[in-house]
Amino acid sequence: MTTPATLTSIAPERTALLAMDLQGGILSHAPDADALIELIKGAIAEVRAAGGTIGYVRVAFTEEDWAAIPERNKPFGPLAAARLNHHEDPATQVDERIAPEDGDIVVRKVRIGAASTTDLYEQLDARGIDTLILSGISTSGVVLSTLTDAADRDYRVIVLSDGVADRDPEVHRVLLEKVFPMRAHVIDTARLRELLGAA
Repeated sequence: MTTPATLTSIAPERTALLAMDLQGGILSHAPDADALIELIKGAIAEVRAAGGTIGYVRVAFTEEDWAAIPERNKPFGPLAAARLNHHEDPATQVDERIAPEDGDIVVRKVRIGAASTTDLYEQLDARGIDTLILSGISTSGVVLSTLTDAADRDYRVIVLSDGVADRDPEVHRVLLEKVFPMRAHVIDTARLRELLGAA
């Protein structure tokens, strides 16, 4: 498998920045969550100003969702048994510092990836989106899962290296340096700003 060619341009009208799992109950486990939110907040503002789409993904459950999760599901079985992350709980809401605005995409998922239990791709397709910029928590969770799925669906995928975080710094490093570059472009928010300015 080869590394994607260098990223030299972004077409904002065909691009969506996804802010994933940036909710109170998850942010509290992230290293330097405040700094992460500020970087993502800036990226959201820049993509929005350039004419791009902003999408928000959160993980939260209804009673029906909990009931549908089998005990054999390693990450979600115990969560469902404990009835954690109810969809109306404040801890499952998008952080207010980056709150969605009218016209943004907002989806609620009940598994790790952003799209397997949502209509995210349908909403992106309806807007002509072919490029995804990924941000959020965690690098080894929603970011990895969404990146892999989106790349398999032929989206151009960009990961913001300073816009993702993980509780395990070594796993975070290996994913950003070794795994993600085989399937996506890995850039920081400063480079994103440059690319949007050149659009």
